[in-house]
Amino acid sequence: MSVEIGQPVADFSAPATGDTTVTLSDLRGQQVVVYFYPKASTPGCTTEGGDFRDRKPAFDAANTVILGVSRDGLRAQENFKAKQAFNFELISDKDETVCSLFDVIKTKQMYGKEHQGIERSTFLIDKNGKLAKEWRGVKVPGHVDEVLAAAEQLNAAS
Repeated sequence: MSVEIGQPVADFSAPATGDTTVTLSDLRGQQVVVYFYPKASTPGCTTEGGDFRDRKPAFDAANTVILGVSRDGLRAQENFKAKQAFNFELISDKDETVCSLFDVIKTKQMYGKEHQGIERSTFLIDKNGKLAKEWRGVKVPGHVDEVLAAAEQLNAAS
């Protein structure tokens, strides 16, 4: 079962950087961007995270929290966050609970072999906890600006 536009997103709690646990229901009243990336410290994921980092003041102004999610362990996430000076938390989803909720684990090809991995995806949740917009199979260039525009539009409408 996957999340659907206009429907409430099931609550979840997951371990995150900064020795925190992120619980979706605790963020009610704010919009939430949940972006999934395949692996910490890889080129595309570093670029995407950097774009979110650089636009964070604009997301803050649009009442929007940013959360990055991958299957990396907490130590890898902490290192990635520190090295890239990310100003938002990264969720460690080793057991794929959050990935499953958003249905982002897909069969991918690498070097001619199939494996299960995270499809780069982003979800915008409104301040009432409902899914407002989703982007799947994301290409990094220009993506964060598109998400920011949607967050600003949603915030202005609420």
